[in-house]
Amino acid sequence: MVYKELLITNADGLKASTAASFVQIANQYDSQILIEFSNKKINAKSIMGVLSLGVKNGDSIFVFANGKDEQEAADALAGFVQKNLT
Repeated sequence: MVYKELLITNADGLKASTAASFVQIANQYDSQILIEFSNKKINAKSIMGVLSLGVKNGDSIFVFANGKDEQEAADALAGFVQKNLT
């Protein structure tokens, strides 16, 4: 299992179009990917799950990946956050 802490610093947080892009990236990998935020863990491949977290500017999320391509999945999501959500 691989995990990363990601800081969300864009004005809108993890909402609508950015959440959809995040989920699309997660769905490219076979590994199970979870997001933990505010004592909740959700499936990162579910748009409704991601939106239900209500991640805002300044919040940190933890991304957990478990499976054969876990490192690649975690790195891709961290890269997306770094490019688009900071």
